[in-house]
Parts: sequence; structure tokens; C-alpha cells
Amino acid sequence: MTRIIMSGCSGRMGRMITGLVKDTEGAEIVAGVDVFDDGTLGYPVYKSIADVKEEADAIIDFSNPSTLSDTLEYSITKQVPIVLCTTGYSEEQLTDIEEASKKVAILKSANMSLGINTIMELLKTATNVFGNAGFDIEIVEQHHHNKLDAPSGTALALADAINEAAEGKYEYVYDRSQKREKRDAKEIGISAVRAGSIPGIHDVIFAGPDEVIEIKHTVYSRAVFGNGAISAAKFLAGKPAGRYDMKDVIAEQLRGL
Repeated sequence: MTRIIMSGCSGRMGRMITGLVKDTEGAEIVAGVDVFDDGTLGYPVYKSIADVKEEADAIIDFSNPSTLSDTLEYSITKQVPIVLCTTGYSEEQLTDIEEASKKVAILKSANMSLGINTIMELLKTATNVFGNAGFDIEIVEQHHHNKLDAPSGTALALADAINEAAEGKYEYVYDRSQKREKRDAKEIGISAVRAGSIPGIHDVIFAGPDEVIEIKHTVYSRAVFGNGAISAAKFLAGKPAGRYDMKDVIAEQLRGL
């Protein structure tokens, strides 16, 4: 049984994961961390992770970047691995995560879905074909109007997968409103839409002479991310210190088939 601390338990994703875990074999949430607690979650909720008394095998963090320092400190002290699902970290915080991963197991992913992580691998193949053929590359992402960061961490991860395949030749361009010039061939345009209750849409466009190829991922329910986070927590429990990502989770699942 994987015992989980749910950080950000009273938020939209925290509540969804709480519900999903109830129907997940081999996992349970033993405590939550959030500034708000309405008493309906069915487990103890603490305002600070430092106050958590329950023993746990993994932390799922769907809170916000401001809690990172306390979460890392707790994780290292208690030797409890962390699944970091939050986006919008600063460069300094990303460095802190890397340093912490030398002392405890950390899985960080901008997107917990199986589909997105598979698409990242497909993009590397597509880039080797279309990028070398002179196709322009654009990424358009859409999310609900409450999402704070833009572009999304997933859009940046998709761009990074493309750039990795292209050996870093592309520059990311987020805004062309101040430019009146021809598009450079060595750029990836990244556009963000914030509207309504859109859970998440990511569209990668390869546009060449007389043809367009699109690789698109659409989320219809946030349960996609919740199930991915639970699978990641079960995978990470008991792992040695190091940096992991969803590719490691997928690889272990494939080995079990």
C-alpha cells in the first residue's frame, strides 16, 4: 500500500485525486496539506507540511510554487519522495529541485498524462523529418481562465522535446505584437489561450510548403492528470534519490505487460 500526502488537497486537483485514490488499488491518502479545510476530505489536513504526523511513502504536490521550499525540506528530512505536478517554478526553484534530487527521489513533470508524454517522443521523430525539411513549427495551448502561468509548462516541455531533437537550434518566441518582420526559420512560436473551463489543449503545428501536419492532444477531464499523479506516486515509493519523470513510469508499466 502506497501511503500518500496530498499537498494542495483542497484545490480542484487535490479533491479530484482524493476521489480517484478511493477507487485505486494499492494507494491511500493518509494526510493533506492546505490552508483551507472544510472537513470533507476524510483525512487530517495540515496548514504546513512540517506539521504532518502521519507516516507516508510519497507526496503528491498539486499546490503552488510558494510551498516548494517547505516541501523539499520535509521530503529530505523524512526521506519521502515527491511527485511535483505544479508548474511556474522560477529558475532558482528549479535549481533547488535539482539539488534536492541528489538527496531524495523526485519526479517532476509539467504534464502527468500518458498521452502528452508519448507525444513528446513522437515529436522528436517528427522534428527530424519536418524540421530538416524546413517546416515552420508553432505551438498553441489552451487552458481555463483560472490558470496563472502562460505559456503552460506542458507547452514548454513540448518545445523542449522538439529542440532536443533539433540539437537546440530553435529560439522560443512568445509574442510577435512588437515585431514587423518576417518569421525566422529557427524559431518556435508559442501561443497561449485562457478561456472558460478548458482543461487543456495542446496543438503542435508543422507547416511547410502546401501541407500542414498537426499533432494535437485534448483533455476532456482532469482525471487524466490525477490518475497519472497516482501512478507516479506508486512508482516513486521506495526509489533511491534521483530525478525521475513520466517516461520512467511509462517504461515500468510497459515492462509489467
